[in-house]
Amino acid sequence: MITQSCKDNLDMISVNDFRVVDRIPRIMNVLGALSEIEVGEHDDEGVTSPVVSKPRRIIVANQLPIRGHRNEETKGWYFELDEESLVLQLKDGFPANSEVWYVGLLKVDVETKDQDEVARLLFSMFRCVPVFLTDDQKNKYYHGFCKHYLWPLFHYMLPLSPSRGGVRFDRSLWEGYIVANRLFANKVTEILRHHEDSVWVHDYHLMVLPAFLRKRFNRVKLGFFLHSPFPSSEIYRTIPVREEILRSLLNCDLIGFHTFDYARHFLSCCSKMLGIDYQCKRGYIGLDYCGKTISIKILHMGIHMGQLESVLNMEHTATLAKQLKEKFEGKIVMVGVDDLDLLKGISSKFSAMGRLLEMRPELIGKVVLVQIANPARSQGKDVQEVQNETTLIAQQINQKYGYEGYQPIVFINGPVSTLEKAAYYAISECCVVNALRDGMNLVSYKYTVCRQGSPVLDEALGIDKSYPRKSFLIVSEFIGCSPSLSGARRVNPWDVGAVADAMYAGIHMKDEEKHLRHEKHYKYISSHDVAFWARSFDLDLERACKEHYLKRYYNVGFGLNFRVAAVGTNFRMLTTERVVAAYNNTNSRLILLDYDGTMMPQCAVDKTPRSEVISILNCLCSDPKNVVFIVSGRGRDPLSKWFSPCETLGISAEHGYFTRWTKNSPWETCSVAMDCDWKKIVQPVMERYTETTDGSFIEPKESALVWHHQDADPDFGSCQAKELLDHLESVLANEPVVVRRGRQIVEVKPQGVSKGTVVENLISTMRSQGKSPDFLFCIGDDRSDEDMFESIARLVDNPSIPPIAEAFACTVGHKPSKAKYYLDDTPEVIKLLQGLATASVGSKYAHTLEDEDV
Repeated sequence: MITQSCKDNLDMISVNDFRVVDRIPRIMNVLGALSEIEVGEHDDEGVTSPVVSKPRRIIVANQLPIRGHRNEETKGWYFELDEESLVLQLKDGFPANSEVWYVGLLKVDVETKDQDEVARLLFSMFRCVPVFLTDDQKNKYYHGFCKHYLWPLFHYMLPLSPSRGGVRFDRSLWEGYIVANRLFANKVTEILRHHEDSVWVHDYHLMVLPAFLRKRFNRVKLGFFLHSPFPSSEIYRTIPVREEILRSLLNCDLIGFHTFDYARHFLSCCSKMLGIDYQCKRGYIGLDYCGKTISIKILHMGIHMGQLESVLNMEHTATLAKQLKEKFEGKIVMVGVDDLDLLKGISSKFSAMGRLLEMRPELIGKVVLVQIANPARSQGKDVQEVQNETTLIAQQINQKYGYEGYQPIVFINGPVSTLEKAAYYAISECCVVNALRDGMNLVSYKYTVCRQGSPVLDEALGIDKSYPRKSFLIVSEFIGCSPSLSGARRVNPWDVGAVADAMYAGIHMKDEEKHLRHEKHYKYISSHDVAFWARSFDLDLERACKEHYLKRYYNVGFGLNFRVAAVGTNFRMLTTERVVAAYNNTNSRLILLDYDGTMMPQCAVDKTPRSEVISILNCLCSDPKNVVFIVSGRGRDPLSKWFSPCETLGISAEHGYFTRWTKNSPWETCSVAMDCDWKKIVQPVMERYTETTDGSFIEPKESALVWHHQDADPDFGSCQAKELLDHLESVLANEPVVVRRGRQIVEVKPQGVSKGTVVENLISTMRSQGKSPDFLFCIGDDRSDEDMFESIARLVDNPSIPPIAEAFACTVGHKPSKAKYYLDDTPEVIKLLQGLATASVGSKYAHTLEDEDV
């Protein structure tokens, strides 16, 4: 049998090569059950062809959408689907013919001896694959690193002290987090058909899982959605393993966030910590990373409309709502539903209620705040402190403003069913969502839908179906749903007075205005439900992966710094042997060399070429069959000074504006007219941006002006560069110049000047002299060099001109390029040129170089 790992190693081969391999049944060797047997059908020639299986979506989340318990008498396990689970609701957004599989933890503990039986049961009944962790693994992974380190930090709580803000970074907890993520990845591997299935990973519990999956399956369709906020770079950069988490996430094809703010913070961290900038392409945000475009999705999740509407149509819901209406007869009810944790702002909400009654005593006895507290999702001293604090504040306010038969705050602490919550929503005039920080929070969405009512509910509450629906929302500025609710009253939850004022405004707002706000919200919420969200993410994941089989992939890095480099199918490493063989068989050679980043490392402070480089160039130039040129964006003065020892070396400076064939030949300018009046416009504009952007500077050239921002703050420098680009394009619209944004630069230069034009002019001149080149070697590292590669491709493919027998366009670095070849770095470039030099003059030069190295 061919193992899964063997198939993955063959992943570099064309997809067509797997027609036989894909017919191999996959065995769930851990679960002990067959997950899929693809039965072949015979065609007319008796050849077995595989049946096309259904597309599958594998949902990976911390918890499975399963409720379970064990009968203590029979010792049997009983499981059922949790209809309220988000990961279960996703299936409504997927194509009808697709299968949905789930990987995650169970909410109940299963003894080791029962785990195989439970796994088989869940797999056969629900297509759920459970991950089992020991108590120690669970404590380190979930209660330790996830809930007491990552969760507070992602909600802007720095671990300044153990009592407030979670625990400080603990290497053992981090290792436990990695172990758990690897176990999740192992379970996904057992069921994954990596050429066909899509994997959707959810939330901060599994942020390093993408690295494990991508390492095993280079072409897996992999998406990730973060349900919590992503903190600003100032908070995130405090994480000691910040780069490992970022690089792991960048192994996904699509990364989703609820709001632009969360995505912006993530992109800022990628820019500041990894040096990766994003681009907007036709409405999509993309990160160019190792030859791949990582798509960024900004779309908040929604609620399951059908499920909530079915609850509203239940007789029991209507009966309970009627009872609650009678209980609070004559009172204005405000409702809040929150988890019992530090950041949900329950105590602040209670304080605002107290302030309202203090400032507006006429409301005493007329307004009630019903607060439902969901059970806390984690353990710890902080949870108990929150419960004690909120209970104490509620008691104080009730004692101060309450009386027999009236309590201004009704605090319901404990599990409350969806049905009961719906009843409270239905009879409440206002909903207060006062969280200090929250990823999304769907309470306001559910409240709005419940206020829309249903036939059964309307009848029980005595509401005519033609009666205009109304609702009023008070939402915190710091929660993910806030931007989508434009009719809500947004408040700063830290400002108790502002929350109290919002409550008062909601109580006294006219019904007509409440109706208009409600209609606006309901229309949006009902059309942007959980199915819409899942469908949109699924389609974008398919779009992000459409070029998977148009590229080849290479594994780069170790551990969590692992990443996959993607290159074109014809893109390959250039070997010295290949070039030297072609070099020796040709008689008219043109060698074009970029300087910065190619022959000189970008990080070098002193840009003067080493003696070894000068020796290699002199050796190449001494061969009468060779024409050697340095083609650089630098000015002609520094290039002339640096390469003065090379008598017969050609230099093309400022991207080809100035060219000379040898040291003693005159400088020639390109055919573009030398009119630099446009500099009088550009210089003051660039100076203005230099003054306001610390770390930036202007590089004047004879034919161009360049604004550099590599030493500025990455975010601010990038923002200023974009603004400068737009500014210059507008003021130079009628000038014969080009404004170009490059790697941490904005350059203005005359139209028609490029390195591509240099290539065409040099080849044309050589042909006019009867020396048509039959060998062309061109190497460079940045965007301006892509112009040379593009020109070479055009010349090679043009049948109307004399062919170039051997053409090598080579970029430096493993990245997307119009060149067909690459070398890893500057030392590799020098090594290859050394091989060409050796071929020119034989072993004598080789001995000379060895002596110099010694």
